Amino acid sequence: MTTSREVRLKSRPEGLPTAANFEVASVELPAPGPGEVQVRNHFMSVDPYMRGRMYDRPSYVPPFQIGEALQGGCVGEVIASNDPSLQVGDTVQSMLGWREAYNAPASAVQKVDTSSGLPLQAFLGIAGMPGMTAYAGLLRVAALKEGDVVFVSAAAGAVGSVVCQIAKIKGHTVIGSAGGPEKAAFLKSIGVDHVIDYKAVPDLKAALREAAPRGIDVYFENVGGEHLEAAIDSARPFARFALCGMISQYNETGEPKGPSNIIQAVGKSLKLEGFIVSNHYDLLPDFLRDMSGWIASGQLQWKDTVDEGIDNAAGAFIKLFKGENMGKMLVKLS
Repeated sequence: MTTSREVRLKSRPEGLPTAANFEVASVELPAPGPGEVQVRNHFMSVDPYMRGRMYDRPSYVPPFQIGEALQGGCVGEVIASNDPSLQVGDTVQSMLGWREAYNAPASAVQKVDTSSGLPLQAFLGIAGMPGMTAYAGLLRVAALKEGDVVFVSAAAGAVGSVVCQIAKIKGHTVIGSAGGPEKAAFLKSIGVDHVIDYKAVPDLKAALREAAPRGIDVYFENVGGEHLEAAIDSARPFARFALCGMISQYNETGEPKGPSNIIQAVGKSLKLEGFIVSNHYDLLPDFLRDMSGWIASGQLQWKDTVDEGIDNAAGAFIKLFKGENMGKMLVKLS
């Protein structure tokens, strides 16, 4: 038997989650059955979208259940195998995070090609779902084209920072919004042309107009609220908005405030398109080819914020909504 600990949803959060909404429990894992493997997780991911799964409502993924282990991206090592397709020592990733170890059918995990030399946690960040989200959202949904001026909110986050860098690699002017001098400095270090510290400016609309006097052509939306309103205000005719997330509303308990200027979307012929990365996995070969080349050439940089231990997993998740992470938020489990 292998002892593992896992994080379970104890109660559904109202507003910003607290530690009381989670509990850590121990489980005993038997030897893997036929066709199964046992995996020791090394890193697990916490992501803003997980907040939506804590509501008991229909969505594009089923809600988390009270008393059951949460789920999320993770990368680890096979420590026992009862399936010929995977050997002890293989590195794998799955959606069975929030736990130190697990048993699963071999078909539920994906073997990771570690020959690139990337650190393991990169497969949960720049070379994983967040990187793929940035790639698909910018290049397909926003249909980036020559001469575009690109505005990115939450630009120092796991997705936003990759969006900024891909746009720069493609030769575009990039405006990034983030909160605080440390994040602003990071954006400048990766080549963002105009950085807006939204916590330090009295008027976000005015700051964006100053950064983009001719307007913006693409907006990569991660925040919502006043950021969306500012983007609509500065949008040029036929601008394209890739709506990836709206973290400012994830813990809203009242009626969220919508952009008061949404009527401009009609007169400016704006395209606002929401997207889920799983609908664009046909781009995966292109993503892996391009990202591998950009990383190898040093054109892409990334930041991770890493907390240690399963006991700190819930706290790491809560940090996302307080803006306390730089780049990808991860938990190191072993």
